[in-house]
Amino acid sequence: MRIALFTEVFLPKIDGVVTRVLRTIEQLTALGHEVLVFAPGHPPSNYAGARVVPVNSVPMRPWYPELKLGLPTPNIAREVEEFAPHVVHLVNPVVLAAYGALSSTRRDLPMLASFHTDTPQYADALGLGRIRKAGTAYLKWIHNLAEVNLCTSPQMVARAEEIGFERVDLWPKAIDTVNYRPEAASAGMRERLTDGHPDDKLMIYVGRMSKEKDLRELLEPIKRLQSRGVRLAMVGSGPDRDELQAEFAGTNTVFTGYMSGEDLASAFASADVFAFPSTTETLGFVALESMASGVPVVGARAGGIPFAVTDNHSGLLFEPGDTDDFTEKLERLLFDDQLRHEMGVASRAEAQQHSWRSATEKLVEFYELAISRHWQRAHLLDTYSIPMRFFGRPIPRPTDLDSALTGDRALTGDHESGDASSGN
Repeated sequence: MRIALFTEVFLPKIDGVVTRVLRTIEQLTALGHEVLVFAPGHPPSNYAGARVVPVNSVPMRPWYPELKLGLPTPNIAREVEEFAPHVVHLVNPVVLAAYGALSSTRRDLPMLASFHTDTPQYADALGLGRIRKAGTAYLKWIHNLAEVNLCTSPQMVARAEEIGFERVDLWPKAIDTVNYRPEAASAGMRERLTDGHPDDKLMIYVGRMSKEKDLRELLEPIKRLQSRGVRLAMVGSGPDRDELQAEFAGTNTVFTGYMSGEDLASAFASADVFAFPSTTETLGFVALESMASGVPVVGARAGGIPFAVTDNHSGLLFEPGDTDDFTEKLERLLFDDQLRHEMGVASRAEAQQHSWRSATEKLVEFYELAISRHWQRAHLLDTYSIPMRFFGRPIPRPTDLDSALTGDRALTGDHESGDASSGN
């Protein structure tokens, strides 16, 4: 299968969306599929056997300069027509991927869109609340051009349906349990993260540092707990880092900047507890990576976190905005060694149940569903719409995929068993 993937974020940027895109590309190419990636900024020219087409972009100043907005160019259309994809995957369509949706509609191509970020909710956090209503309507329109809309947690399925997305389903969670493992812990990394106090208790946050992550919720807990020998490591960076570092000055907090690869795996595994105050997560990959590392999570009972963390089993959930509850649960795990060990073991065991291969195989089934829905609709209409008739440049249906789709099985309902919002 040939898959054209439009993504709003990609390397060298690292976040949860990029992580899922990278692991998915790796698995798709390993399964024998051909992937063409369109990405903003200055990405590598190739990733895991997939060719990457760089797209001209501008930084989202002043709100989020690290985020690059891809700009439509005629080259994108030429690349799509030459590649002749069987399906187009739109990752978080807002600008570049939204152009991918419009370009694919013009070329009569099947589309799948994935909803990773609750953009309207982020708009409030970034001070863009006045465009929220129009932005939500725009997002609904773009997503409903696709034959399938996938979300990364049941909570996000419910949110997508609330916005008005149609044809919504669940993309199963997956965790890298090979690189993220308890054995990655090291004395040297713990020395670094505790600022030379490895015997102190260590809580860690890993991820983007921006206002929507609610990281100031960690300030009061570290102030209250540092007198008992507790330390906090903040791993990552982002537009809010400098302000955060100034506000946390005078506390037992270390800001490390970005980490990746073995260093990042070691940072996860070398901590005692993962502290995750964010209420805007659609899934929370960093929570899953901490669990794979055998480090239990204390996270907000909001967004996709309850889907990632089983309360009182692989971690503890606190009520958002309740500083006392957050502090009490951090304190409980940090100082109850037996409970922390039991939850760490449970976290690792839970993580091992979800592989990237199985999640990607399910994604391929959703691609097949999008293809079948698209061409069934085209067959039923047996004609082009007026806009397509005048403005379209349709690519004929590829014939080389027909043998790979077993009797258009998606049309029989095999892909649609269960209620998406229940996580089935």
